Amino acid sequence: MSKVSKKSLIATAMVGALALVGSNIAAADALTDLQNAEAQIFKQAAKSQAKVNSIYEQTQDLIAEYRNTVDEGEVLRGYNDHVQRMVNDQVANIASLQKQIDGVDKVKQGVVPLMYDMIASLEEFISLDVPMNLERRLERVANLHAVMDDSNVTTSEQFRLVLEAYEIEAGYGTIFDAYQGEIDLGGRTLTADFVHMGRVAFVAQSLDAKHSWLWNNETRLWEELGDDYLKPVTDAIRMARKQLPMNLTKLPVFAAGAK
Repeated sequence: MSKVSKKSLIATAMVGALALVGSNIAAADALTDLQNAEAQIFKQAAKSQAKVNSIYEQTQDLIAEYRNTVDEGEVLRGYNDHVQRMVNDQVANIASLQKQIDGVDKVKQGVVPLMYDMIASLEEFISLDVPMNLERRLERVANLHAVMDDSNVTTSEQFRLVLEAYEIEAGYGTIFDAYQGEIDLGGRTLTADFVHMGRVAFVAQSLDAKHSWLWNNETRLWEELGDDYLKPVTDAIRMARKQLPMNLTKLPVFAAGAK
């Protein structure tokens, strides 16, 4: 082999080596590019997965919210049905009350004249009855007349007071009571103790216990009693005032139909 040939071979070899080196450099660059591309892909994939996860979580939240909304809707529908039934019942009650209110005027038209008749009857009854606690009873009737003229008193309250007066009058027929007052002895008036046993016996006694009288409802006059009634009347007065224990005592009574 000539020297030229050896040089040519060496040059060839160097060229081949340089080509190999260049090829290796190019391969290294391609690998780096590939790795960078893969890294970008992984990075993008991670971002995409994060977005997917976020969307999934949002979807789950929306599903849960939807389910809650559906459940609340069912509850609200049930509650609305309940409220509607209550409203319907209230409407029915209002209609019933309105009907009653509309009839109040008609009731008043019948009750008011009835109350005036009841008061007049009560006043007449007191004037004919045994005159025990007469001033208080007449005052009660006067108050009823005043109440009937008072526009601030409701019809129901007026009617209650009239019935109450009747109940009080009925009670006078059963109570055993004593009180002090003025007795009219036909032009002569004096202070005396009164005692009555219901409407059966109504007697009075002077404060010095020396005179006793019996009320005669037929003649509408007081009749003086004998001395034998002084102590029994005194005892009756004291028993009515709870100053003596209850016991038998003798009181004068007019027989039924006696003249």
